[in-house]
Amino acid sequence: MRKNSTTIFFTIYYETQNDLPYFASYLTLPMTKNYQPTIKILAEDFEIPQLEKKRRITALLPYDYEETKISYPVLYLQDGQNLFDENAPFGNWAIDRSLGEFAKTNNKIIVVAIDHGDRERINEYTPFYKSKFGRPQGKDYMRFVSETLKPYIDKNFRTLPDREHTGLGGSSLGGLISIYGGIVYPHIFSKLMIFSPSLWIEPRLHIDVIKYFEPQDAKMYLYAGGSESKNLVMNVQRFKQSVEQVSQDRANFDIHLALNPEGTHNEYFWQLEFPKALKWLYF
Repeated sequence: MRKNSTTIFFTIYYETQNDLPYFASYLTLPMTKNYQPTIKILAEDFEIPQLEKKRRITALLPYDYEETKISYPVLYLQDGQNLFDENAPFGNWAIDRSLGEFAKTNNKIIVVAIDHGDRERINEYTPFYKSKFGRPQGKDYMRFVSETLKPYIDKNFRTLPDREHTGLGGSSLGGLISIYGGIVYPHIFSKLMIFSPSLWIEPRLHIDVIKYFEPQDAKMYLYAGGSESKNLVMNVQRFKQSVEQVSQDRANFDIHLALNPEGTHNEYFWQLEFPKALKWLYF
């Protein structure tokens, strides 16, 4: 777990064709002010009654949270182990660094990181029945996020609880369950950060969207890497078209599709994409 550091991080910006900057590298500089978020573990064994399990939940609060009375938007992210822990086996998104950079310009947000269930991750992040993976638990997991965790966060922290200030996101299977959460709970989440979603598990998801999605005004930042898998980009584009089709004349559902031809399926590329997505969705 990363502790509040005694250094700040200098960020090199590169402009993309969409004028959305991304964080290319971090250089340690002498400290002038620590904008890094305060990392608060809510519990190592936070109760998940819908699954009869317990899980570590962490909140990343703006560096000056205790010094103000400001209320903040919230982003709920899956795979908490891979978001800011320098010892994560596959790397991490370095979201604490990104949040520190945004805080320098007074763009602040609360991020709630939900640890995955290790061996049970695939079941917890899969809402649809696939016999070879066992019993899907994604529906109950999203009930936990929406009906248990969010009310707890809104009660115990200064949040902007309305849907316009509440987001959901993740990568890979975490992206898949976040898509499901956005479809089933559009009255709760209006900002979706979807990186490299595992649409191969449910290739007909674009059809389910047409059948069951009741869209409300929302924004989705959808990312895929061209070197991830054979069909990922095609599936992501098809999913985007389905959402736009069902939203037409019913809601202002704004989707930004970011494609990196060289992107592979790992935390390094999601780390680069996170600040771009956060800026587009919230700031």
